[in-house]
Amino acid sequence: MRLEDERESDNVEDRRGEGGRGGFGVGRGVGIGTVILALVASYFLGIDPSVMLSLFSGGGNPAPQSAPAHKPPASDEMATFVSKVLADTEDTWRVIFQQTGRQYQNPKLVLFTGATPTACGTGQTAMGPFYCPQDQKVYIDLAFYQDLKTRYKAPGDFAQAYVIAHEVGHHVQHLLGIMDKVQAQRGRTSETQANALSVRLELQADCFAGVWAYHADRMRNVLEAGDIEEALAAASAIGDDRLQRQARGYVVPDTFTHGTSAQRVHWFRSGIESGDLRQCDTFQARPH
Repeated sequence: MRLEDERESDNVEDRRGEGGRGGFGVGRGVGIGTVILALVASYFLGIDPSVMLSLFSGGGNPAPQSAPAHKPPASDEMATFVSKVLADTEDTWRVIFQQTGRQYQNPKLVLFTGATPTACGTGQTAMGPFYCPQDQKVYIDLAFYQDLKTRYKAPGDFAQAYVIAHEVGHHVQHLLGIMDKVQAQRGRTSETQANALSVRLELQADCFAGVWAYHADRMRNVLEAGDIEEALAAASAIGDDRLQRQARGYVVPDTFTHGTSAQRVHWFRSGIESGDLRQCDTFQARPH
Protein backbone atom coordinates (compact mmCIF):
# COMPACT_ATOMS: atom_id res chain seq x y z
CA MET A 1 0.00 0.00 0.00
CA ARG A 2 1.46 3.34 -1.06
CA LEU A 3 1.22 5.72 1.89
CA GLU A 4 4.79 7.00 2.11
CA ASP A 5 3.91 10.51 0.95
CA GLU A 6 0.51 10.68 2.63
CA ARG A 7 -0.28 12.84 5.65
CA GLU A 8 -0.93 11.57 9.16
CA SER A 9 -4.21 12.16 10.94
CA ASP A 10 -4.50 14.60 13.84
CA ASN A 11 -7.18 12.38 15.36
CA VAL A 12 -5.04 9.61 16.86
CA GLU A 13 -4.95 9.31 20.64
CA ASP A 14 -2.18 7.19 22.15
CA ARG A 15 -3.10 5.64 25.51
CA ARG A 16 -0.54 2.86 25.40
CA GLY A 17 1.39 2.39 28.59
CA GLU A 18 -1.27 4.06 30.70
CA GLY A 19 -2.73 0.80 31.96
CA GLY A 20 -6.40 -0.06 32.21
CA ARG A 21 -8.56 2.56 33.90
CA GLY A 22 -12.18 2.29 34.89
CA GLY A 23 -14.16 -0.91 34.34
CA PHE A 24 -17.21 -2.50 32.85
CA GLY A 25 -19.44 -0.75 35.36
CA VAL A 26 -19.81 -3.72 37.69
CA GLY A 27 -22.22 -2.68 40.41
CA ARG A 28 -23.53 0.11 38.17
CA GLY A 29 -25.84 -1.91 35.94
CA VAL A 30 -23.47 -4.46 34.41
CA GLY A 31 -22.83 -7.64 36.39
CA ILE A 32 -19.78 -9.86 36.33
CA GLY A 33 -21.72 -12.47 34.35
CA THR A 34 -22.28 -9.91 31.61
CA VAL A 35 -18.60 -9.05 31.61
CA ILE A 36 -17.60 -12.69 31.21
CA LEU A 37 -20.19 -13.29 28.49
CA ALA A 38 -19.05 -10.22 26.55
CA LEU A 39 -15.39 -11.23 26.80
CA VAL A 40 -16.02 -14.82 25.74
CA ALA A 41 -18.29 -13.83 22.86
CA SER A 42 -15.89 -11.16 21.68
CA TYR A 43 -12.88 -13.47 21.81
CA PHE A 44 -14.39 -16.47 20.08
CA LEU A 45 -16.93 -14.86 17.78
CA GLY A 46 -15.47 -11.45 17.05
CA ILE A 47 -18.53 -9.68 18.43
CA ASP A 48 -18.24 -5.92 18.75
CA PRO A 49 -17.94 -5.45 22.53
CA SER A 50 -19.64 -2.06 22.41
CA VAL A 51 -22.73 -3.70 20.92
CA MET A 52 -22.67 -6.56 23.41
CA LEU A 53 -22.22 -4.39 26.48
CA SER A 54 -24.74 -1.82 25.30
CA LEU A 55 -27.28 -4.55 24.57
CA PHE A 56 -26.91 -6.39 27.89
CA SER A 57 -26.74 -3.27 30.02
CA GLY A 58 -29.55 -1.48 28.24
CA GLY A 59 -27.17 1.24 27.15
CA GLY A 60 -26.29 4.18 29.28
CA ASN A 61 -22.87 3.07 30.48
CA PRO A 62 -21.30 6.02 32.23
CA ALA A 63 -18.75 7.90 30.19
CA PRO A 64 -15.15 7.26 31.17
CA GLN A 65 -13.15 9.86 32.97
CA SER A 66 -11.36 12.14 30.56
CA ALA A 67 -7.59 11.98 30.31
CA PRO A 68 -5.09 14.13 28.46
CA ALA A 69 -4.68 12.83 24.92
CA HIS A 70 -1.30 12.62 23.27
CA LYS A 71 -0.04 11.57 19.88
CA PRO A 72 2.08 8.49 19.26
CA PRO A 73 5.82 9.02 18.86
CA ALA A 74 7.05 9.75 15.35
CA SER A 75 9.45 6.79 15.58
CA ASP A 76 6.60 4.29 15.96
CA GLU A 77 6.21 2.89 12.44
CA MET A 78 3.01 0.95 13.06
CA ALA A 79 1.32 3.90 14.76
CA THR A 80 2.41 6.09 11.86
CA PHE A 81 0.92 3.59 9.42
CA VAL A 82 -2.51 3.48 11.09
CA SER A 83 -2.45 7.27 11.41
CA LYS A 84 -1.93 7.54 7.66
CA VAL A 85 -4.69 5.02 6.99
CA LEU A 86 -7.04 7.00 9.22
CA ALA A 87 -6.09 10.22 7.40
CA ASP A 88 -6.85 8.55 4.09
CA THR A 89 -10.29 7.47 5.31
CA GLU A 90 -10.91 11.05 6.47
CA ASP A 91 -10.00 12.53 3.09
CA THR A 92 -11.94 9.90 1.16
CA TRP A 93 -15.14 9.89 3.18
CA ARG A 94 -15.18 13.69 3.28
CA VAL A 95 -15.41 13.73 -0.52
CA ILE A 96 -17.97 10.92 -0.64
CA PHE A 97 -20.20 12.71 1.87
CA GLN A 98 -19.84 16.02 0.01
CA GLN A 99 -21.01 14.34 -3.18
CA THR A 100 -24.26 13.41 -1.44
CA GLY A 101 -24.74 16.78 0.25
CA ARG A 102 -23.60 15.64 3.69
CA GLN A 103 -20.77 16.68 5.99
CA TYR A 104 -18.37 14.06 7.28
CA GLN A 105 -17.25 14.19 10.91
CA ASN A 106 -13.88 12.58 11.62
CA PRO A 107 -13.76 9.85 14.25
CA LYS A 108 -10.94 9.47 16.74
CA LEU A 109 -8.60 6.47 16.71
CA VAL A 110 -7.44 5.33 20.15
CA LEU A 111 -4.35 3.15 20.55
CA PHE A 112 -4.27 1.18 23.80
CA THR A 113 -2.72 -1.84 25.44
CA GLY A 114 -4.52 -4.26 27.72
CA ALA A 115 -7.59 -2.26 28.62
CA THR A 116 -8.98 1.24 28.29
CA PRO A 117 -12.18 3.04 29.29
CA THR A 118 -14.67 3.94 26.58
CA ALA A 119 -18.18 5.37 26.56
CA CYS A 120 -19.35 1.82 25.75
CA GLY A 121 -17.63 0.15 28.70
CA THR A 122 -14.04 -0.97 29.16
CA GLY A 123 -12.29 -2.06 25.99
CA GLN A 124 -10.08 -5.14 26.25
CA THR A 125 -7.32 -6.41 23.98
CA ALA A 126 -9.09 -9.77 23.70
CA MET A 127 -12.07 -8.07 22.09
CA GLY A 128 -10.12 -7.02 19.03
CA PRO A 129 -10.60 -3.65 17.31
CA PHE A 130 -14.01 -2.03 17.77
CA TYR A 131 -15.98 1.17 17.28
CA CYS A 132 -17.92 2.91 20.05
CA PRO A 133 -20.75 5.07 18.68
CA GLN A 134 -21.27 6.82 22.02
CA ASP A 135 -17.91 8.58 21.79
CA GLN A 136 -17.34 8.14 18.02
CA LYS A 137 -13.96 6.49 18.54
CA VAL A 138 -12.25 3.47 17.02
CA TYR A 139 -10.22 1.46 19.53
CA ILE A 140 -7.34 -0.88 18.67
CA ASP A 141 -4.53 -2.63 20.45
CA LEU A 142 -1.90 -2.86 17.72
CA ALA A 143 -0.98 -6.32 19.01
CA PHE A 144 -4.05 -7.45 17.07
CA TYR A 145 -2.04 -7.12 13.87
CA GLN A 146 0.35 -9.81 15.07
CA ASP A 147 -2.67 -12.07 15.65
CA LEU A 148 -3.96 -11.19 12.20
CA LYS A 149 -0.64 -12.33 10.72
CA THR A 150 0.09 -15.42 12.79
CA ARG A 151 -3.18 -16.70 14.24
CA TYR A 152 -5.46 -15.77 11.35
CA LYS A 153 -2.86 -16.18 8.57
CA ALA A 154 -3.77 -12.83 6.99
CA PRO A 155 -0.56 -10.78 6.70
CA GLY A 156 0.02 -7.59 4.73
CA ASP A 157 -0.32 -3.85 5.16
CA PHE A 158 -3.60 -3.63 3.28
CA ALA A 159 -5.08 -6.36 5.47
CA GLN A 160 -4.18 -4.09 8.39
CA ALA A 161 -5.70 -1.08 6.64
CA TYR A 162 -8.89 -3.07 6.00
CA VAL A 163 -9.29 -3.53 9.77
CA ILE A 164 -9.25 0.23 10.32
CA ALA A 165 -11.49 0.85 7.30
CA HIS A 166 -14.06 -1.64 8.60
CA GLU A 167 -14.30 0.13 11.96
CA VAL A 168 -14.50 3.51 10.21
CA GLY A 169 -17.32 1.92 8.21
CA HIS A 170 -19.21 1.60 11.49
CA HIS A 171 -18.61 5.30 12.07
CA VAL A 172 -20.12 6.01 8.65
CA GLN A 173 -23.14 3.92 9.65
CA HIS A 174 -23.42 5.97 12.84
CA LEU A 175 -23.31 9.26 10.93
CA LEU A 176 -25.94 8.03 8.47
CA GLY A 177 -28.26 6.93 11.29
CA ILE A 178 -28.07 3.27 10.30
CA MET A 179 -26.50 2.06 13.53
CA ASP A 180 -29.15 3.68 15.75
CA LYS A 181 -31.95 2.12 13.71
CA VAL A 182 -30.38 -1.33 13.93
CA GLN A 183 -29.81 -1.02 17.67
CA ALA A 184 -33.45 -0.01 18.16
CA GLN A 185 -34.60 -3.00 16.10
CA ARG A 186 -32.32 -5.34 18.03
CA GLY A 187 -34.01 -4.38 21.26
CA ARG A 188 -37.41 -5.47 19.90
CA THR A 189 -36.43 -8.87 18.50
CA SER A 190 -35.34 -12.30 19.61
CA GLU A 191 -31.67 -13.10 20.17
CA THR A 192 -31.47 -14.96 16.86
CA GLN A 193 -33.03 -12.04 14.97
CA ALA A 194 -30.78 -9.57 16.79
CA ASN A 195 -27.75 -11.58 15.74
CA ALA A 196 -28.98 -11.56 12.13
CA LEU A 197 -29.24 -7.77 12.25
CA SER A 198 -25.71 -7.57 13.63
CA VAL A 199 -24.50 -9.69 10.72
CA ARG A 200 -26.01 -7.31 8.21
CA LEU A 201 -24.51 -4.32 10.06
CA GLU A 202 -21.06 -5.90 10.00
CA LEU A 203 -21.29 -6.93 6.35
CA GLN A 204 -22.26 -3.38 5.43
CA ALA A 205 -19.16 -2.11 7.26
CA ASP A 206 -17.13 -4.53 5.13
CA CYS A 207 -18.76 -3.10 2.02
CA PHE A 208 -18.09 0.46 3.19
CA ALA A 209 -14.43 -0.49 3.68
CA GLY A 210 -14.41 -1.58 0.06
CA VAL A 211 -16.02 1.69 -1.05
CA TRP A 212 -13.26 3.58 0.76
CA ALA A 213 -10.56 1.53 -0.99
CA TYR A 214 -12.18 2.08 -4.40
CA HIS A 215 -12.20 5.86 -4.07
CA ALA A 216 -8.87 6.15 -2.22
CA ASP A 217 -7.11 4.32 -5.02
CA ARG A 218 -8.70 6.48 -7.71
CA MET A 219 -7.90 9.68 -5.84
CA ARG A 220 -4.37 8.85 -4.69
CA ASN A 221 -3.31 5.56 -6.34
CA VAL A 222 -2.65 3.90 -2.99
CA LEU A 223 -3.16 0.24 -3.94
CA GLU A 224 -0.35 -2.05 -5.02
CA ALA A 225 -0.40 -5.49 -6.60
CA GLY A 226 -1.72 -8.04 -4.13
CA ASP A 227 -3.37 -5.52 -1.79
CA ILE A 228 -6.93 -6.52 -2.63
CA GLU A 229 -6.07 -10.17 -2.12
CA GLU A 230 -4.67 -9.30 1.32
CA ALA A 231 -7.92 -7.64 2.36
CA LEU A 232 -10.01 -10.50 1.01
CA ALA A 233 -7.86 -12.97 2.93
CA ALA A 234 -8.38 -10.96 6.11
CA ALA A 235 -12.15 -10.78 5.54
CA SER A 236 -12.24 -14.53 5.02
CA ALA A 237 -10.06 -15.28 8.03
CA ILE A 238 -12.38 -13.56 10.51
CA GLY A 239 -15.70 -14.97 9.30
CA ASP A 240 -17.91 -16.33 12.08
CA ASP A 241 -17.97 -19.84 10.61
CA ARG A 242 -14.18 -20.08 10.44
CA LEU A 243 -13.66 -18.61 13.92
CA GLN A 244 -16.24 -20.91 15.49
CA ARG A 245 -14.84 -23.97 13.76
CA GLN A 246 -11.36 -23.10 15.01
CA ALA A 247 -12.59 -22.44 18.54
CA ARG A 248 -15.01 -25.33 19.07
CA GLY A 249 -14.82 -27.60 16.03
CA TYR A 250 -18.34 -26.82 14.76
CA VAL A 251 -20.48 -23.83 13.84
CA VAL A 252 -23.78 -22.48 15.17
CA PRO A 253 -25.22 -20.17 12.46
CA ASP A 254 -27.86 -18.65 14.75
CA THR A 255 -25.05 -17.17 16.87
CA PHE A 256 -23.26 -15.51 13.96
CA THR A 257 -22.82 -11.77 14.47
CA HIS A 258 -20.37 -10.77 11.70
CA GLY A 259 -21.18 -13.11 8.82
CA THR A 260 -19.46 -16.07 7.21
CA SER A 261 -16.12 -15.86 5.48
CA ALA A 262 -17.86 -16.04 2.09
CA GLN A 263 -20.27 -13.26 3.04
CA ARG A 264 -17.53 -10.96 4.28
CA VAL A 265 -15.52 -11.50 1.10
CA HIS A 266 -18.60 -10.92 -1.05
CA TRP A 267 -19.51 -7.60 0.53
CA PHE A 268 -16.00 -6.19 0.65
CA ARG A 269 -15.65 -7.12 -3.00
CA SER A 270 -18.99 -5.47 -3.76
CA GLY A 271 -17.76 -2.21 -2.27
CA ILE A 272 -14.31 -2.18 -3.82
CA GLU A 273 -15.58 -3.14 -7.27
CA SER A 274 -18.44 -0.63 -7.39
CA GLY A 275 -17.38 2.25 -5.13
CA ASP A 276 -21.10 2.84 -4.70
CA LEU A 277 -22.78 3.11 -1.29
CA ARG A 278 -26.03 1.98 -2.88
CA GLN A 279 -24.44 -1.40 -3.52
CA CYS A 280 -23.95 -1.83 0.23
CA ASP A 281 -27.58 -2.25 1.26
CA THR A 282 -27.06 -5.50 3.14
CA PHE A 283 -30.40 -5.10 4.90
CA GLN A 284 -32.45 -5.51 1.71
CA ALA A 285 -30.18 -7.99 -0.05
CA ARG A 286 -30.71 -11.72 0.10
CA PRO A 287 -28.11 -13.56 2.21
CA HIS A 288 -25.11 -14.85 0.26
